[in-house]
Amino acid sequence: MTSKVVHVAVGVIERSGRVLIARRPDHAHQGGLLEFPGGKVEPGETVQQALVREIHEETGLTLSESGLAPVITIRHDYGDKCVLLDVWRTTDAEGEPVGREGQPVEWRCPESLRDGEFPAANRPIIRALRLPAALALTGTIDSAGQGVSCLEQSLRGQRPALVVLRAPSLEEADYRQYAREAVSLAQAHRVDMLVHGSPERFGQTPGVAGLHLPWREAEKLSERPVPASSWLGVSCHSAEQLAHAESLGADYAVLGAVLPTPSHPGESGMGWSRFADLVAAARLPVYALGGMSMGHLEIARRHGAQGIAGIGFWWQDDCQNQLASNGRQQWQN
Repeated sequence: MTSKVVHVAVGVIERSGRVLIARRPDHAHQGGLLEFPGGKVEPGETVQQALVREIHEETGLTLSESGLAPVITIRHDYGDKCVLLDVWRTTDAEGEPVGREGQPVEWRCPESLRDGEFPAANRPIIRALRLPAALALTGTIDSAGQGVSCLEQSLRGQRPALVVLRAPSLEEADYRQYAREAVSLAQAHRVDMLVHGSPERFGQTPGVAGLHLPWREAEKLSERPVPASSWLGVSCHSAEQLAHAESLGADYAVLGAVLPTPSHPGESGMGWSRFADLVAAARLPVYALGGMSMGHLEIARRHGAQGIAGIGFWWQDDCQNQLASNGRQQWQN
């Protein structure tokens, strides 16, 4: 018999680069573990109303419904209990937190949060806090040398926290050379670099921060191909693909194309409504891909995205123009 699903409003309350964490009472479900504060949504309440009420009851902090933004929705079956975590974030909490129910509370840096300290359902929340709002993809290039030159130029203009090294036109040996030089360059700029392609590329690239799997590689796998200490992302285009990414233990997915892109003239994209529906059923952070600019970041987040992913919002214009002229951008791979 399927357990009744308990709808829980969860708050990611941010202040000065830290988040508020509480410890569950020993007698409670998953007792003794850390948690993001919140509580059950009562009949007749919206999730925002429930979160404002619960946070005030638990910690004394005052939240504004208008200051809440969606982070992620997570369904998890513990065996003895099924929960739906409806996670929202805010930076506008007023007051100083206290454990009004006797629970310890503290501010923690996201980087210090460890999976084993939290209930299993909280893992995607931790990932969402550590991941940046913008996932940068490198543009298609004709040679390793051109790629390194464009990357260096782009990193001088912006410094994204996480870069996926895409180069679908390069032969394998050329990609390995590109990746080695790109990782060295990224480290000099204090940027984390993910290789794009097969798991073998991850093993062949010392210093790389993780692996991004195009769908053609992800569909071949049945388990996570990289250590938990490294990032794993997957390119997805459907609910089934998002579910498979989750089954692999991916830390995030990109989903698109959301809007029309220069690489696919005449195609309208799935649109924000369809994107939001797919993200609502996903249990991992999801980036919006396809036609994205920094101006789309807030609308993406309002539709449940971790943020945006793409090339054009950071790759330098002269490199981008060079790419457009050869007509070989490949967004979906």
